[in-house]
Amino acid sequence: MIKLRLKRFGKKKQSSFRIVAVNSTSRRNGEPLEELGYYNPRTKESRIEAEEVRRRIKDGAQPTETVSNLLKKAGII
Repeated sequence: MIKLRLKRFGKKKQSSFRIVAVNSTSRRNGEPLEELGYYNPRTKESRIEAEEVRRRIKDGAQPTETVSNLLKKAGII
């Protein structure tokens, strides 16, 4: 099963996250199938590739709760 989840990157205590499509059995920072955008919690800035996210969801990908909230806020879901 494919999941849409956050992948952490950045310096200590200054983390940012990439929104990625990954296999559900892979680790948090494992190799993603595709990068779909990013989210910076410090500045509340996000950029999401809407068409790619819609395509992944249509193909059966399940977003995590946090990613689902970000997609709702962006108006994609």
